[in-house]
Amino acid sequence: MPSPEKLTIAQVSPHRRSTRKPVNEFVAQLSEELAGRGHKVVRIGSGEPVKRPLTARQYDIVHVHEPFAPSVSAAALRHSLALNVATFHAPQERVLSTQVARPLVEVFFGRIDARTVTSEATGTLLDRYFPASYELVEPTGGGRDWAAVADSFEAVYRRVLARRHDPDGDPKLRRRLASRPLIEVDLHMHTDHSKDCATPVEVLLQTARDRGLGAIAVTDHNEVSGALAAREIAAGMDGPKVIVGEEVKTAEQGEVIGLFLEEKIPKGLSMAETIAAIRAQGGLVYVPHPFDRFHSVPDYEHLLDIVEEVDMLEVFNPRVMLTAFNEEAVRFAGKYRIIPAAGSDSHVAQGLGSVRQRIHDFDGPAEFLEAMRDADITRKHKNLVYVQTLKFLQTTGRPKAAKRRVANAKPARGGRPRRPVSARGGSGKS
Repeated sequence: MPSPEKLTIAQVSPHRRSTRKPVNEFVAQLSEELAGRGHKVVRIGSGEPVKRPLTARQYDIVHVHEPFAPSVSAAALRHSLALNVATFHAPQERVLSTQVARPLVEVFFGRIDARTVTSEATGTLLDRYFPASYELVEPTGGGRDWAAVADSFEAVYRRVLARRHDPDGDPKLRRRLASRPLIEVDLHMHTDHSKDCATPVEVLLQTARDRGLGAIAVTDHNEVSGALAAREIAAGMDGPKVIVGEEVKTAEQGEVIGLFLEEKIPKGLSMAETIAAIRAQGGLVYVPHPFDRFHSVPDYEHLLDIVEEVDMLEVFNPRVMLTAFNEEAVRFAGKYRIIPAAGSDSHVAQGLGSVRQRIHDFDGPAEFLEAMRDADITRKHKNLVYVQTLKFLQTTGRPKAAKRRVANAKPARGGRPRRPVSARGGSGKS
């Protein structure tokens, strides 16, 4: 039986290491026990640099203790690119964190992948202000020693690490795909089969072709009719390959996209039921615009519930209002080793292809997923206000007006003419 993998772990205390505090004693004893088992343990305390040591090397786990703001532990959550385990010790209420700075604290707590407490009282208090699942890891005493405490935390670490995706995929299949030509793909767009879009299917296809896209995923809201129509029309023209998709609104957990579908999935199901329906059709699960609080998105806790089921995570969406939302998606995809993807989320033809990925040509979901492991994501500047205004004019135009047809709808020009991409490079990987 192979020996357990040795881990690289950062232990972060909110106090200076020279200060005699119960939390410091806990961190010191736990670190010593873990290091004695062969793990690489780095301790960080108040007054010490945080960003540089956390980004200079690759950690498996960043373990933060009492990560309330402001503190070095909260700063560690801000800079960590690893999986984060938090331990809450004291059962006293912290007025600054639970009342004054609660919205800020919630943002940083949203980066915690496993929450532990050292007493039931602490768990009860935390759950009142920051509802989540808190696992009790009892400290020493009553016959329990530091070896037992380290055993408990090792189990937490390995359970969290086991949720990461396999980064290797199918190397044999990828080697076969490497001989295929490179194409550019936009994975998120809408037609007039979505209630908030007025772009005809024919216009979408012609624009995609003129802008050099070799494949597109048509992902109308709660509908596949537009995507099916696009696939049929594209088959009779020199147009891009069409992936049939649907952006499905779940009951209470935000939206999720199914790719490579054949039938419509009803809205209003739970996230688990929606994913099951995607899988039943042999489709792929693609989470769009995660962490964008201006969209209907699954929150961090819901993403953790389904992390093993997510095939791809949208790490760049040009319609996201704040760059920080895209950056949070990059962080989440990286630490769980989820395949990153991007889409223009175009609701008007002018936005199509503003973000794309360059991949080897594919046939079917299995080849597509492997091709995406080596994707280069590129972004082309589009004025967000401009495309949002166009969407408003085309779908609303005046207060309470119904969606209107675009008069004399024509393909949007721009971008380079379609031609085969013979080599990678110079693509500005996102």
